Amino acid sequence: MVFLGRQATPATRAVREARDFLLAHGEDYAGAVAGFRWPELDEFNFATEWFDVVAGEHPDRAAVTIVSADLSAQSWTYAELSQRSDQVARWLRGLGIGAGDRVIVMLNNTVELWELLLALLKIRAVAIPTSTLLSAADLGYRVEHGGASAVVAPTSLHARLEELPRSVLRIGVGEGTPSGWISMTESHKAPATYLPSAPTKASDLSLLYFTSGTTARPKLVAHTHVSYPVGHLSTMWWLGVRPGDVHLNISSPGWGKHAWSNFFSPFLAQATVFVFNYDRFDASALMQVMETHEVTTFCAPPTVWRMLIQADLTQLTRPPRELLGAGEPLNPEVITQVRKAWGATIRDGFGQTEMTCCIGNSPGQVVKDGSMGRPMPGYPVVLLDPASGEPTTDGGEICLDLSQPILGLMAGYHADDEMTAEATRGGFYHTGDIASMDAEGYLTYVGRADDVFKASDYKISPFELESILLEHPYVTEVAIVPSPDPVRAAVPKAFICLVQDLAARPQEAAEEIFAHARERLSAYQRVRIVEFVTELPKTISGKIRRVELREREASRVATDASEGQFLERDFR
Repeated sequence: MVFLGRQATPATRAVREARDFLLAHGEDYAGAVAGFRWPELDEFNFATEWFDVVAGEHPDRAAVTIVSADLSAQSWTYAELSQRSDQVARWLRGLGIGAGDRVIVMLNNTVELWELLLALLKIRAVAIPTSTLLSAADLGYRVEHGGASAVVAPTSLHARLEELPRSVLRIGVGEGTPSGWISMTESHKAPATYLPSAPTKASDLSLLYFTSGTTARPKLVAHTHVSYPVGHLSTMWWLGVRPGDVHLNISSPGWGKHAWSNFFSPFLAQATVFVFNYDRFDASALMQVMETHEVTTFCAPPTVWRMLIQADLTQLTRPPRELLGAGEPLNPEVITQVRKAWGATIRDGFGQTEMTCCIGNSPGQVVKDGSMGRPMPGYPVVLLDPASGEPTTDGGEICLDLSQPILGLMAGYHADDEMTAEATRGGFYHTGDIASMDAEGYLTYVGRADDVFKASDYKISPFELESILLEHPYVTEVAIVPSPDPVRAAVPKAFICLVQDLAARPQEAAEEIFAHARERLSAYQRVRIVEFVTELPKTISGKIRRVELREREASRVATDASEGQFLERDFR
C-alpha cells in the first residue's frame, strides 16, 4: 500500500507560502523583515494539515533519528510517524481522551514522545510537556494547576505518581506495567487510521507550558494551535534549518526550547530531528556522532558550548553549517574559540516560553560579539525605559508592540487574567529582560530586570561581569549578585565554580581572578567579593537562580558571616 498522506488545505498553503518566503530570504535580513507577514488562520492543525501533508510529499525522509549512548541509531520516517500518530490518536480517543483534555507528557527523548505529541494535536487535546526530573511534589503541582486528567510517563517513575488523585489516568512507557496503569504498547492494537471529528480552531488551546521559575513559582503559559506551531517560523528562520537538514538540538523534553528545536521548527522546514541520548556528556563522543551522522545545524545551551571548548574541537572535521546558542546569552570568549576551530560563528538568539524566537543573529549577517542580534521577521521589538515606559536604546526592557499582529506570542497565562494584564500593560508585552540597542538595531543583553542592580548609583549588568570572569581559565561557571554594602548600597559579588585542579588552592585562584577583573573592568564594575562553590543553584532546565544567591548573600551580610569569602581589598 502506497502512503499518500493528507491533502493540503488552504491553511496548509498559507503556512507554506509564509515558510517559503522565509526560506527564499534565508540570508536577506532586510528583505525578510520588510516582506514577511504572518499567515491569517481561522483553522489549523499542525499534525493533520502540515506534518501529514509533508509525510505524503516526503514519505521516506527521516523525521526523527535517535542515537543511543552505545552509538546505535534508529530513524523513523515522516510516513511512519504520520501513520503511527494516527494509531495513537485512535487509541487515546478509545481511552476517553478528547478535545480540550489536558495530558501531562513526562517523557524522555524516545520516539513515543513524538508519536504522542502529534496524536494529541490530532485529537485536539492539550499537551502539558513536563521534565522527567521533576519531584513528586512538583508533578502534583502541575497536575493540579494544569487541570490534567492523564499523565504519560516512563514506568520507571511510577513512584512519583503514587500521590496523584486516583482520577488521573496513568499511561506508562517502558518495561512493566505498574498496578493501575495502562501500557502505551496497547496502542499498537488500535486501528491504524484516524479521521478528525471536527476542524481545529486556530485559537483553541494546544499547549500548556510551565516556565522554569528562575525568580518565582512557575507560570503556566498557554499556547494555541498557531502560536507555537506556526509562530516557530521565526525560530526556523533564525536556526537556518532547511529542507533535508539534520538538526541537532541539545535540550531536555518538558521545556519550551525542546518544542522550539526538536519539534516545530525542524518539521516546518521538512528536516530531520536528531537526538543523541548520552548517559553522561562527553564532548568527544558528541563530535563523533555529529561527524558520523552529518549534522548540518546544531543548537546548544551555553553550558554545553563551554564544555565543548575544553575539548579538541578540531576532531570534528565537518562542523555543522549553522551553529546556535540559546537558553542564556553566550559569552564572547566561547564564540571566539569555536570560530577559530570550526570557521563558523555561533549565532545567539532570544525568546521565552511565552513566545517563539523574537531576536537573533540570523544566517549570513554580521555577528557582533556580545550581541544577541536583531528583531526577527514578524516581531515588532521595542525597548522601554523600566521607570518611565518611554522608548530608549540604553538599558530598556525588551517589549513587543501589541498594536501589530504577533502570531508567535502566547495567548496568555492560563487562568490568570491579572498576570496576563500585567505582562501586556500599556499595549506592550513585557519580557522582563533588559537590553541596549545600537544604531544598526543590534541588541545586547544586559540581564533580567530582577538581576540588574546598582552599585554606587551605577547600573550593574551581571551578565557583562560574568562574561569577563568566564574568560579566565580558572573559571568554569559564575554568577554575579549584589552584596549589601553600607557605603555603596551594593557591591558585585561573584559565586564561582573553579576548574577541578584549582579547587584545593582557593587563595591562589582568588588572587588571579581579582587581578583579571581589575584589568578588564571599570572601577565601578569591579568584583569586590568572591566565594567559591562546587555548584550554582539552577532550575531544572539549567538556568541559574540568582534570586537564591541574592537571598543567601543578604542573609550572610545580615548575620555578619565572613567564612569562605575573599575580599578584593586584601589582594591589592
